[in-house]
Amino acid sequence: MKSARRRAREYAVQGLYQWQLAGTRVGDIERSLAEDSEFAEADRALFVQLLHGASSNVEALEAALRPALDRAPDVLSPIERAILLLATFEFVHMPETPYRVVINEAIELAKTFGGTDGHKYVNGVLDKLAPTLRPHEKAGARNRAQ
Repeated sequence: MKSARRRAREYAVQGLYQWQLAGTRVGDIERSLAEDSEFAEADRALFVQLLHGASSNVEALEAALRPALDRAPDVLSPIERAILLLATFEFVHMPETPYRVVINEAIELAKTFGGTDGHKYVNGVLDKLAPTLRPHEKAGARNRAQ
């Protein structure tokens, strides 16, 4: 059984994918996805925050992502790019969500929507990014493990 937050992330990834490929306005995407029969099971507030937040902060999010990438963001698969934008948005703008949760959710999204090994790439990028964007949280986790 998927949580309402997982469903919100799934819809946000679908919305970011559509936004990248079709250039559809985010508000139109939001309304369209909200008409899906299973959307009622999603956390609507989180979905809106993720979809609008990631799409309106692309330049800053990609600038934060670049040091962890092995290629330019615009040549990533649209699914991987959408997932990485979403996770980077959560790292930067939603500190209440633990970094491990952000990474795990992104991996699950990549397994659901991405290519065969897309989840490995997403995991590697986010593992590199976490110490930069969440240094205190990452350091605290390292110290607890020792």
